[in-house]
Amino acid sequence: MRMTTLTKVGVATALVVSGLVVAPTAQAVPVPVGQPSSEQPSSEQLSPGLVSSMRAAFGLTVQQALTRIDQEAKATERAPSARAAAGSSFGGSWFDQDKGVLVVGVTDAEAAERVLATGAEARLVDRTAVELDRVKDRVDALSAAGKVPSAVTSWHPDPRSGAVVVDVQPGVQTAEVAEFLAEARALGPVEVNTEGVTAPVPFAAGTVGGDPYYTGNVRCSIGFSVHGGYVTAGHCGRSGAQVYGWDRSWQGQFAGSSFPGNDYAWVRTGGGWWNVPVVLGWGTVSDALVRGSWEAPVGTSVCRSGSTTRWHCGVIQTRNETIHYAQGDVHQMAGTSVCAEGGDSGGSFITGDQAQGVTSGGYGNCSSGGRTWFQPINEILSTYGLTLLTA
Repeated sequence: MRMTTLTKVGVATALVVSGLVVAPTAQAVPVPVGQPSSEQPSSEQLSPGLVSSMRAAFGLTVQQALTRIDQEAKATERAPSARAAAGSSFGGSWFDQDKGVLVVGVTDAEAAERVLATGAEARLVDRTAVELDRVKDRVDALSAAGKVPSAVTSWHPDPRSGAVVVDVQPGVQTAEVAEFLAEARALGPVEVNTEGVTAPVPFAAGTVGGDPYYTGNVRCSIGFSVHGGYVTAGHCGRSGAQVYGWDRSWQGQFAGSSFPGNDYAWVRTGGGWWNVPVVLGWGTVSDALVRGSWEAPVGTSVCRSGSTTRWHCGVIQTRNETIHYAQGDVHQMAGTSVCAEGGDSGGSFITGDQAQGVTSGGYGNCSSGGRTWFQPINEILSTYGLTLLTA
């Protein structure tokens, strides 16, 4: 299918906690330097297409969808100052969908008061985010030593349970799995999840005519436009590989690529192609303008755009997760409830008008459902010294 929006334009196609809960009082919210909230557009201006998507995905009315978009935008904006206020007591943060507020875990009451002053909710937890990350890093080391069986698909720190959650495929309780879990539990607090777990795979695909870009016999999706090109998934092509657009004309080449370990890359465009700060809605919703890359907390909604399954929405479920692909581990991923399929790799994840990351892989499909992980955008920009193209 010819995508007229892409005519010679390199656009983004898709994108058990215990303790005291402290509720915020009404007060002004500090704004991080250089991020003036007063200049942010209204929810309707931010993401007109997101409203209909959220209604379909979550069964909301128009007003409920607009309210949630507004709550999530405020939580995303508030997260950096709330984390700074927590200091060394920071135990992670997440968006409470029922209350519509940002919740920040802290390990002492004084930090809770400081977090409260930012307008976020505070909850006392047993472990800091740094402590949980250390446990996760130790599990990463087990994997690097070849001690993680294939039935183990991923692991991530969960501030709400105060443990590192290890995903294991159900019905595969071999001696090898039991030995790994015993060794992992010796490293720190570890919980096991088997519900709905399936082995993840990268979402590249073989050649299919008329889709966004190709390299060799692989089709993938463009993520987000940057000055000079666009970002995408690293497993889609190695550095130096030539890239061709939807019309098979030369589009550019991979200027940098990393996989496994990471799953990101960027393509330097040429040949008459240029870049615009847009994520395609594929006619399902309005195309979304990209205005920044604020990192949305766990629990917030997110939508993905890709060349195979187009536009789908869900929730960010995890951050800093290690994915145990057959090709090797990929670190610092974000897990979502959004479906995807082969060829969606590299496509954009976006919350409102804020870029979140590029599609890596997952399991399931968009008929029966599944999960998808993305590589966070800000790490990609920082690694390659790129500047996101914004509206």
